[in-house]
Amino acid sequence: MDDSDRDRLAVWCAGDEWCPITTTATLIGRKWHPVIVHRLLEGGPQGFNALKGSVDGISSKVLSDSLDDLEDAGLVERAIISEKPFRVEYSLTERGADLEPVVESMREWGERHLVPAEDRSSSVV
Repeated sequence: MDDSDRDRLAVWCAGDEWCPITTTATLIGRKWHPVIVHRLLEGGPQGFNALKGSVDGISSKVLSDSLDDLEDAGLVERAIISEKPFRVEYSLTERGADLEPVVESMREWGERHLVPAEDRSSSVV
């Protein structure tokens, strides 16, 4: 393994031509993952409560689980800030920040093709 492969994710797929797409979708394809990445791209490192406040509608449990998932995937890192009281701050890793064009493309596509639902029960999500 050379240096360029050291930071790459190890995956196995049956279809080499679509493997990068499905792997990326698996990493950020959950409902809140791209939103969290977007908020960290926009706002930089944030504490849990600030991040929760910027992701409208997410519960603390779902945010915590999502941050754990993103951290396990090497997209987000958690730092303990040694202040009194100590606090935790979340930021994107280099790999996570590299998702910016993907997340921006998702936003742009949504702006072009989506309209607000008349009521929440008719929403596709």
